[in-house]
Amino acid sequence: MCGICGILSFDKKPIEENALQKMTDVLIHRGPDDEGTYVNSRKNVGLGFRRLSIVDLSPAGHQPMSNSDGTIWIVFNGEIYNHLEVRKELEKLGYKYKSRSDTETLIYAYEQYGIDFVHKVHGMFSIAIWDERKKIFIAYRDRIGKKPFYYTFQNGRFVFASEIKSILLHPKVNKELDEESLNQYLTFLIPPAPNTMFKKIKKLPPAHRMIINESGDVKIEKYWEILNADSENLETDEMVVSKNIIDMLRTSIKDRMMSDVPFGVFLSGGIDSSINVALMAELMDRPIDTFSVGFKDLAKYNEMHYARKVAKLFKTNHKEILIDSKDALEFFPKLVYHQDEPLADPVCIPLYFVSKLARDNGTIVVQVGEGSDEQFAGYEWMKRDLNYANGVFKWITNSPLFVQKPLYKVFSNYWIKNKQLLALDYLRRAIDGQQLFWGGAINFTNEHKKFLLMEGSHHTDSYDTVEGFYNEYNKLSHLNDTLRKMIFLEFRNRLPELLLMRVDKMSMATSVESRVPFLDYRLVEYSFKINSKLKINKGITKYILKKSVEDILPKEIIYRKKQGFAAPMNEWLRGDLAEFTEDKLFNSKIHSLNIFNRDYIRDLYSSHKSHRYDFGQNIWNLLNLFMWYDYWFEGKKL
Repeated sequence: MCGICGILSFDKKPIEENALQKMTDVLIHRGPDDEGTYVNSRKNVGLGFRRLSIVDLSPAGHQPMSNSDGTIWIVFNGEIYNHLEVRKELEKLGYKYKSRSDTETLIYAYEQYGIDFVHKVHGMFSIAIWDERKKIFIAYRDRIGKKPFYYTFQNGRFVFASEIKSILLHPKVNKELDEESLNQYLTFLIPPAPNTMFKKIKKLPPAHRMIINESGDVKIEKYWEILNADSENLETDEMVVSKNIIDMLRTSIKDRMMSDVPFGVFLSGGIDSSINVALMAELMDRPIDTFSVGFKDLAKYNEMHYARKVAKLFKTNHKEILIDSKDALEFFPKLVYHQDEPLADPVCIPLYFVSKLARDNGTIVVQVGEGSDEQFAGYEWMKRDLNYANGVFKWITNSPLFVQKPLYKVFSNYWIKNKQLLALDYLRRAIDGQQLFWGGAINFTNEHKKFLLMEGSHHTDSYDTVEGFYNEYNKLSHLNDTLRKMIFLEFRNRLPELLLMRVDKMSMATSVESRVPFLDYRLVEYSFKINSKLKINKGITKYILKKSVEDILPKEIIYRKKQGFAAPMNEWLRGDLAEFTEDKLFNSKIHSLNIFNRDYIRDLYSSHKSHRYDFGQNIWNLLNLFMWYDYWFEGKKL
């Protein structure tokens, strides 16, 4: 895991080498162990790198790295888990290695197989390659989207980096708010790819590559698809599917134990992190290092007792940390800095502290449970929306207009008065013929925005984005399966751009590498072949995964009520964070843009503070945004 950056010049002027060094230096938290830059002889290409040493700790793993004759250069962020297999194949073809690093394998794989070498490797990655012979630049983001790749074309320069803050250090990059992305952020908690909150700065979508020739012509194309012809033949045999899942998880976890530095597990006590511990324990001859985070004085949010049971069962070397709202408030400046663009998920806060706990205890690599709930349908809201979609929502959609209109009028008056705008938006979606499910973390809906945004402020309907995802699914699959479509949407937006980015940004803020065994692309491909009736069955969410691990985990862990990894934002915003929140909500410089209705925000905040309603997520969405804007655009310290 590292930080990468670079500059390409297309105006026949040399790149800014001082800027390249600054862009590299600002990524030190992603790679505190080594750094390097490369500028080609014509001064039109520069690459920068910060190294977090994981595999081959020697100087031989230094980047930027080149092939034997210096005609191909690479900077690479991530891990390639099958690099030794590919290496053997390349060595048979005559390639001579100077290191044990996976980076060198990527260079030779590209040299041998061209741009399609990516199909030979699996792991998590963002890769940037400069081919001096062909005068082309190629960039890749991994199949699921575990690693970020940001870029911009401005003023004769192509500038890229692992983090936006690095790009902003280039003198030819203009910083401008993208109001359309802000609108999408309010709904989805993050702007969907390829956009970011900074106009003209983009993010490469998962499973895409970018090719730029010497003239600056750009081609962006998808190299892998989560749904394919094979995925249409659904698996229905419970015993066969259970065995396949556990076999693939064992392989995935074993692959992700590749490391020359200490590694461990983030252990919440839920089924996913407990599976990580159980399967890793089968492969180790020493205690696993496990780490948990909880909340002081808010025991209902804690899963510590379950984490301790799992730690005791598998005899792990277990460490814990407890945090409170004062810790969160002190962390806010770092949060805004490391997010780059706001991620309106308060889980970023405990994630940072548990990552820091691991690093402080000498653990550099951790395995996390992200992605399991998405592909195996582990959320109660999935079951709820599935029932809605096949029940009352379907009935309303198919009802005649003379039923729909009075229905909307009656319920809109009641729900607006009682601030139930999400329920009202569900009704509106049914009447407008829209899809019910928009994603697993929808915050400000179209109904909310009627009150939140000032009249005349420009914004498009967020359903345009959602409809695009459904259209993609319908082109790829003939299966009219509501749950499968919901999972597909999660993999298109919320999982890569919110959940995986919160893990990447918060763990890397502490120089810790996080690995995600549930998102091995081979397991993901297989999970899309599993009949949805095996995912939610007999009212049990994540049914087939739970059946798969009955022999390795206690039923008390497997079948306990799902709590979920969360932060107590409802309580914090009424307590120690209240004064800070109120000041930021109403005095942020963002109000000079005349986008937000302060009266509605005041009503939202007072309703929450008085305990009449729980609007913690809505307020955190705005607070995170306003802190971000004041820091990045107004230069205000928190």
